[in-house]
Amino acid sequence: MSTIKQALISVSDKAGVVELAQGLQELGIAILSTGGTARALIQAGVQVTEVGDYTGFPEMLDGRVKTLHPRVHGGILARRDLADHVQALTEAGISTIDLVVVNLYPFVQTVERPGCTLEEAIENIDIGGPTMVRAAAKNWAHVAIVTDPSDYAGVLAELRGGGVSHATRFALARKAFSHTAAYDAAISNYLTARDVHGGQATAFPVRLNLGFDKAQDLRYGENPHQQAAFYRDLSPAPGALSNYVQLQGKELSFNNLADADAAWECVKTLEAPACVIVKHANPCGVAVGATPEEAYRKAFATDPTSAFGGIIAFNCELDEASAAAVTRQFLEVLIAPRIGEQARALLCARQNVRVLEVPLRPGSHALDIRRIGGGVLVQTPDMHNVPPDALRVVTRAQPSTQQMQDLLFAWRVAKFVKSNAIVFCSGGATVGVGAGQMSRVDSARIASIKAQNAGLALQGSVVASDAFFPFRDGLDVVVNAGARAVIQPGGSMRDDEVVAASDEHGIAMVFTGTRHFRH
Repeated sequence: MSTIKQALISVSDKAGVVELAQGLQELGIAILSTGGTARALIQAGVQVTEVGDYTGFPEMLDGRVKTLHPRVHGGILARRDLADHVQALTEAGISTIDLVVVNLYPFVQTVERPGCTLEEAIENIDIGGPTMVRAAAKNWAHVAIVTDPSDYAGVLAELRGGGVSHATRFALARKAFSHTAAYDAAISNYLTARDVHGGQATAFPVRLNLGFDKAQDLRYGENPHQQAAFYRDLSPAPGALSNYVQLQGKELSFNNLADADAAWECVKTLEAPACVIVKHANPCGVAVGATPEEAYRKAFATDPTSAFGGIIAFNCELDEASAAAVTRQFLEVLIAPRIGEQARALLCARQNVRVLEVPLRPGSHALDIRRIGGGVLVQTPDMHNVPPDALRVVTRAQPSTQQMQDLLFAWRVAKFVKSNAIVFCSGGATVGVGAGQMSRVDSARIASIKAQNAGLALQGSVVASDAFFPFRDGLDVVVNAGARAVIQPGGSMRDDEVVAASDEHGIAMVFTGTRHFRH
């Protein structure tokens, strides 16, 4: 156990700090503090010695210099087990600081504010705070360093029990070094994405520093002989899968989360009650309906065989009727923004099913990062939904209102299907999906075969292709299967040939001008 006689408290986030200081005072621990923290504690009736009075050197330069002093850092860094360190403190009249409670200027929150200037960002770079944190964390064997308000209660409890344990001090030091590393990484990412004038930021800083918190170990990796863990962004985007709460079920695996993310990203782009069923990272059924149950039944009908053991996501509350329908099939993961009480009662009978609640909120999306040998590929996420005024009908035949609705629905789905992607849709539901083939014509054939195997009629359906038709053969396949309208990016050297083939068949074709490769 570590005996604590004196603490230094200097925090930007003041949540819980008064209660902590009051607890320390009750234990007879002397408290040093600075600036706004000292004022808040004094106002709450806590006896505090301001750092300027302790060092004999008042704060200066608008508070830029206040804790950078030998009486502070000597008291933190001295090893209590080394006689020469103890003697040096005695000769200099320096007392030990045994507990350091510090969190840093809100740099990240500042730069996230619209209109933040370079000058404002610079002023919110903490200097003295990280120095104290790192000093205390380096000397963790003798000093407890607390950077997270969620640790206040635990530290107080240990102090009331006699002192902060060796294990706790090491855990706090690990967290402290992670805290300062993430802080410096945020500063680096911000500054290396800008010029000296602080102008428009590039999406890709010169030095990309990534930080993640380990959320949990996973059941296994992509295969059972591989180990895996899930790491969450330090500040997860609102609405991202990483915000999930698991209500029941077995431990998640690597593939569970990868497929769950594919399903969630797809379903949350749809406005009406929607259901997405994913197998091996590809949607095998997507539909909208008047109710989540209707959406599920239409999505399941697309490919009941592939839906076996799939991941199912809804963009609305899962009600009792939907839960009753879903639990009739074998599934691995079920995701919804909320699971109703009656639905939860039904799901309890299927204890192995992993049930996740994920808040459905709009928000910014982080960069898309993919590992390759010796580096990473980084891109902005594919958030583009084609606006109606960007569509161009290039055939003599014009799509009907219903066909246009289905075309836009099919186009959204195709964005989440591995390339080459061909998606047949009808009545707000997929009726055939061809994914991940090396040639587009093969994807077209597979999509039509899938529909035949499911007993679905493709006559009168529409088709989305994630990229252009390089030849007319793929178009011929989908039209011969029953498609009467097609949406695709255009841009092929043989666009004229493909459009002429569409006119020959008497179908409507719409160009979007944007492709959606997904590798």
